[in-house]
Amino acid sequence: MPRPTYPRTVPEFNRFFPDEQACLDYLAACRWPDGFRCPRCGHDEAFVLPRRRLWQCKSCAYQVSVTAGTILHRTRTSLLTWFWAAYWMTAHKPGLSALQLQHMLGLPSYATAWLILHKLRRAMVNANREPLAGTIEIDETFIGGEQLGLRGGRQLVDRKALLVAVAVEVRGEGSGRCRIEVIPDAAAPTLSGFIVRNVRLGSTILSDGYRGYTGEHGVIASGYVHLPRTQESFRLAGTEDVVPHAHRAISNLEGLAARHAPRRRGRPSAGLSRRVRVPLEPPAPPDGRLPDAPRAWDRSPALDLPGDPRAAAGRRHAAAARSQDRDHPGRPTVGRMTHQGQIGSESTG
Repeated sequence: MPRPTYPRTVPEFNRFFPDEQACLDYLAACRWPDGFRCPRCGHDEAFVLPRRRLWQCKSCAYQVSVTAGTILHRTRTSLLTWFWAAYWMTAHKPGLSALQLQHMLGLPSYATAWLILHKLRRAMVNANREPLAGTIEIDETFIGGEQLGLRGGRQLVDRKALLVAVAVEVRGEGSGRCRIEVIPDAAAPTLSGFIVRNVRLGSTILSDGYRGYTGEHGVIASGYVHLPRTQESFRLAGTEDVVPHAHRAISNLEGLAARHAPRRRGRPSAGLSRRVRVPLEPPAPPDGRLPDAPRAWDRSPALDLPGDPRAAAGRRHAAAARSQDRDHPGRPTVGRMTHQGQIGSESTG
């Protein structure tokens, strides 16, 4: 008996899963498509314990849950929330961030949304997937934005960004499958290990002229055909990109990192290295005193609206105040607050 189908549209989803019990029945149908079967004795009949969401075998009294051994095991989040997260994750083509999921499902915390997404992503990876084959472009990059004070593009000491290796299948002018993995360094054994884990032996590897792909522990020594390319040779040929498919994947990865990174108040977003940090409060004066409040006639004329009669009156008032300051520097002027806290209508003698 085949497994039940999954809804393709939002109306179908609401019809398939109106409540928590419908989600539980769907999981039971997926786990036991031919009916209940006890994992201990193989008996085909069980009692349902709805409060605990368990099935108890009638023969050996063994209790089993439909979520046991899955990413839903012992979850405190409702099954309906998990189902909605799985639906939006597969239906949203540009990708779904944890912050978006938190707002869409009304989750109480960002950590819950982040955990749900990462468990779903891990479950979507096929452990028996075929390695990349044919012509493969390889490159490595740092993900996490620019950082000042570094010497050279491959410096690892004190660098906060992640070093990532990228392998992309070349299919004519387009790209095929892609493998991306975080690596500790860009040494030859590390890069060769990444290639062995993700690329079929005998494939052709295209890379730049970095020395980490050559030598005793390089690509050729691992059983691959290596065709290194240098930037200078490609510039002489009229092109500048030696591994365009890998660079395209890296560009998409950097865009996803910039768009999905959580933004925090007063801090730049991860991946957005050019974002300017704006302080939430102005810095305190060095002497510890509060600055004087700005006067009404000291405001910028750019704030005046065209045709506003108060603008002309304000300019005349400011001109009169400046003139009186110049003629009588030690006397309060019209509209100023005196030291008793009263407003003087005219200058006092």
